[in-house]
Amino acid sequence: MIIPSIDIQRGETVQLVGGEKEALTAGDPRDWARRFGRVGLTAVVDLDAARGTGENREVIEPLLRLAPCTVGGGIRDLATARRWLDLGAEHVVIGTAATEDLLRELPRERVIVALDARDGEVLSHGWQRGTGRTVGQRMQELRELAGTFLVTVVEREGRLAGIDLELARELKAAAGGSGLILAGGVADADQVAVLDRLGIDAQVGMALYTGRFDEADAVAACLASERPDGLWPTVVCDESGRALGLVWSSRESLRRALETGRGVYHSRRRGLWEKGATSGAVQELRRIALDCDRDCLRFTVRQHGDGFCHQGTPTCFGPARGLAALEARLAARRESAPAGSYTRRLLDQPDLLAAKLREEADELARAEAPTDVVHEAADVLYFAMVALGRAGRSLADVEDELDRRRRRVTRRPGDAKPPREERA
Repeated sequence: MIIPSIDIQRGETVQLVGGEKEALTAGDPRDWARRFGRVGLTAVVDLDAARGTGENREVIEPLLRLAPCTVGGGIRDLATARRWLDLGAEHVVIGTAATEDLLRELPRERVIVALDARDGEVLSHGWQRGTGRTVGQRMQELRELAGTFLVTVVEREGRLAGIDLELARELKAAAGGSGLILAGGVADADQVAVLDRLGIDAQVGMALYTGRFDEADAVAACLASERPDGLWPTVVCDESGRALGLVWSSRESLRRALETGRGVYHSRRRGLWEKGATSGAVQELRRIALDCDRDCLRFTVRQHGDGFCHQGTPTCFGPARGLAALEARLAARRESAPAGSYTRRLLDQPDLLAAKLREEADELARAEAPTDVVHEAADVLYFAMVALGRAGRSLADVEDELDRRRRRVTRRPGDAKPPREERA
């Protein structure tokens, strides 16, 4: 698939030719992260840190909450690599500093080793010096320690010269069981699709910023359809992965969805339609993903209004259940709970809510029988959901936080804190 690149210099998005000449300035990286994040992984490169002329840490950190990102540029030691992983980077990208000693200290699946090459020779010192090592040699030396390799073809970088397909096949073979990302020269969406069929991701910058093609073109090029009308089945899910319904997408609806950040689809009877445009049950598009066979899409959305189904239910398969149903009930009660009702008391009396949270958490800690554990856990979850709603946050926000914590590599001891009165 496509991995859009956000190269940052002096706080702004830029594109360079051959890693040297600045070809364009594209503004605030946050705008690009919001846009690119809808199609998955985004590559963030700190050019100033890579050159040793400064850093853009304060600019990059907020991007990690806007999109799933790899972070590269100036990562030369273990502390810096761990810091970015702890902050939420999906992967760190390490270049000439990728020694075996360093890589052994990091989780393999979270490491991308960057190999910048000209005419097959790995370069160092900002592409200024040859190392005497070929890309294939370095891959063989490091592939047991690197989850993925990022190979930048320097002579094609920023020049839209097209991909070298024979080289791509050679690199894929050399990578062995490691993943492969190819950068440099991708000029159109069909080339992204060719690489995708080889199991190679395409890191793209210049072509996107200059409008040669866009993310929708790249996604569509990778998809296949057996239908005469060329439509793709699209499973719409909420942020917890629950299926809301099945719709259809076209190249036009895909582009409109990615441009607007809304749930836009293709009706087989009415053509292009935006969910909620008339009913108010709009969808915020969070992410688009392709299935393994590249013949189906998944839209992850944040649903508003009465739900996804035209019959007024949250899903086309009937009412929601479990935590999703509880969250919906509590949201409705926040608006309409009568004075004196228990939900209204909990919302209006923070001391009561705090007391119930402590009480139920203590009962859960003391429970031993499996049925009692389930019962007390349900109580804790209920009051926790009330607290979330009172703060204007959602279960999806909690899941996002859990995912961020999962990405940390530095572990805390996890010892219990002393009682509050002892800490006072």
